[in-house]
Amino acid sequence: MLDIFQYDFMIRAFEAGMAIGVVAPVIGMFLVVRRYSLMAETLAHVSFAGVAIGLLLQINPIFSAIGLAVVASFGIESLRDSRRIFAESVLALFLSGSLAIAVIILSFAKGFNANLFGYLFGSISTVSPSDLWVIVALAVVVFFVVLFLFKELFFTSFDPELAQASGLPVKAINLMMVVLAAVAVAISIRIVGVLLIGALMVIPVISAMQYSKGFRTTLLLSILFSLVSVIVGLFASYYFNLASGGAIVLAALIIFILSLTFVKKS
Repeated sequence: MLDIFQYDFMIRAFEAGMAIGVVAPVIGMFLVVRRYSLMAETLAHVSFAGVAIGLLLQINPIFSAIGLAVVASFGIESLRDSRRIFAESVLALFLSGSLAIAVIILSFAKGFNANLFGYLFGSISTVSPSDLWVIVALAVVVFFVVLFLFKELFFTSFDPELAQASGLPVKAINLMMVVLAAVAVAISIRIVGVLLIGALMVIPVISAMQYSKGFRTTLLLSILFSLVSVIVGLFASYYFNLASGGAIVLAALIIFILSLTFVKKS
């Protein structure tokens, strides 16, 4: 069974997958607590537009996805903070708008192709050595930024009014959170896919929440569930010739169902 590791592309897939498996639920935890789960889906669709730009201009789609996602995160947070538009409407605006832009760009690039399919649903064979370096490096940066700002992110997520009254720069922290989410989404598209990364950021978190533990314990459980989902999903993807993103998210859904069943029985 371990013959899977005789291939360099599978080793790269597991290394990138483990990095994503840690970062995705860490960011997802704060998004879920803020009731901002749709943010991951929105940024994923924005990243899709970034991928389309990258394919059209023949540059690394990961870089174009990160650039566009970060720019969009500034726009989302600016509109949300202005309170001129409801937060969910802002997300819907960027989600549908970026998808429309992606489709138009791809029409210029002569439509969908097999390479794009890998970005949509994840493909274990598309992670190049340079992609791996980018994914791991940015995942480490995101993780340590969250670690450094953990107390501030925790405080502003649960009680933004009290955090602002305590002198914390809530607007800056919120913007940082959205930018981190944008980077986490963009670096995950190779393994999980644009259309499924939002699920990996949310499902392990809500699975962990079923056990009604403290914040830190829930966060650690969500990372554990995410890593198990990535490992099981990559094995299933290789041996059953499945899209890696679909296999990973399906494994996460099974863990959620098992968690829900276990908690109900206990």
